Amino acid sequence: MIDAAVTIAEESTSRVALADASVELLRKLWDHYGPLMFHQSGGCCDGSSPMCYPAGDFITSDNDVLLGVFDIGDADDPRPIEFWMSREQFAYWSHTHLTVDVVAGRGSGFSVEAPEGVRFLIRSRLMETALPFA
Repeated sequence: MIDAAVTIAEESTSRVALADASVELLRKLWDHYGPLMFHQSGGCCDGSSPMCYPAGDFITSDNDVLLGVFDIGDADDPRPIEFWMSREQFAYWSHTHLTVDVVAGRGSGFSVEAPEGVRFLIRSRLMETALPFA
């Protein structure tokens, strides 16, 4: 499992992690698509699933919060992946630690893992420490 680097000011605890299966898949997707990013919205359909896009294909704004940055590479080949969430969704999930996992099945056609016959999903638990952003 990989914890994301903390990106929210005054916080010291990671809010999001990648399960090992997600890391393996993301490395494969990076080789195919190049740099990647995640966005977690609160919308309908697959809105509760984290969507993975080529970096920059989903435009973020002040209505989004950068929860963390993963590095799925190594010292010689860094591969940073930002994890964004809509500010509105974050208001609901602010006390939740998220782990991005992968399971068999088809998710959204907009997320780059869809052609692989798998989909990303969120596993969650309550944060163990009080966080100032919440």
